[in-house]
Amino acid sequence: MYFRSMMNKSDIEGVKTLISTPKRISIIPHRNPDGDAMGSTLGLYHVLKQMQHEVQVIAPNAFPDFLAWMPAADQVLVFEENKKKATEKLQQSDIVFTLDFNVLSRTGDAMTSVLESLDTTFVMIDHHQMPADYAKFTFSDTTYGSTCELLYILLQELDLDALINKDAANCIYTGIVTDSGSFRFPKTTSQTHQVVASLIEKGVNNPEIHNALFNNSSYNRLQLLGRALQNMVILPEFRTSYLYLTEDELNQFHHKKGDTEGFVNYGLSIDGIDFTAFFTENKEEGIIKISFRSLGDVDVNEFARTHFEGGGHINAAGGKSTLSLPETLERFKSIIASTKS
Repeated sequence: MYFRSMMNKSDIEGVKTLISTPKRISIIPHRNPDGDAMGSTLGLYHVLKQMQHEVQVIAPNAFPDFLAWMPAADQVLVFEENKKKATEKLQQSDIVFTLDFNVLSRTGDAMTSVLESLDTTFVMIDHHQMPADYAKFTFSDTTYGSTCELLYILLQELDLDALINKDAANCIYTGIVTDSGSFRFPKTTSQTHQVVASLIEKGVNNPEIHNALFNNSSYNRLQLLGRALQNMVILPEFRTSYLYLTEDELNQFHHKKGDTEGFVNYGLSIDGIDFTAFFTENKEEGIIKISFRSLGDVDVNEFARTHFEGGGHINAAGGKSTLSLPETLERFKSIIASTKS
């Protein structure tokens, strides 16, 4: 099957040469990894393992429980939980692949310091805007809806399609389905569906994966969703909504990493709303974490970069605030009033 590719041919040949003999390789997702980050890193892991490389996925911090079923997820080394071993692995690496992020700071301060000190070859595979220049080989394309879809095309360009076994296919499919909103988001193309068809032919059980990702809510998570929806505020004159959760509310319902995944999307399900935000209070880090979503040409990437030290895609981005939650909400409303009036 033919797939479009605008990848630099010299970079393709360079990576082919780089991985042609067994190497010590580390593969890294961004901090607070989601389905696309873990799917792409583990997908690449399964391919490189078959080439006799010594491979280690090193996540900056823990990933959500709803991704723990993924093949080899139990082999992931978490930097925050074992900094000594993770640092040693990174320092011993001949190659470091970074997937689903494009600036080293997305791994957190401590891990960034280690990465910046390395004398090794970096390879970036990512679909976000404004990539940094830390990698010798960069595969960055914002037209893709997920890093996993981009990874699949890259593996074809590297003539490694035959090594996308069932385990790798399951991981890559996971990233595509989560970052595409189950194929609802605008960057879902005919190629996306062709890639998924190829993955299913490789053994992916798509209903089983969908159930593992989306039909495993705990009672506490549903209660937490109910509270977030109770906290929703509509600003109809600005076609905007927002939700929030305080740290006390998160603790009340025994919040675990990943429990609030997807909550932000409920703010866009309301008729007449094209911009929404979700605020969560994190007193330990001293910040308010913010997710932004939009419809059409409402650019939340630019909004997040300009006002909340963040960024991402046109219709999906993240940011943060060091103000209190009430102050952050007031600032958000004030900005909305001035930018969407």
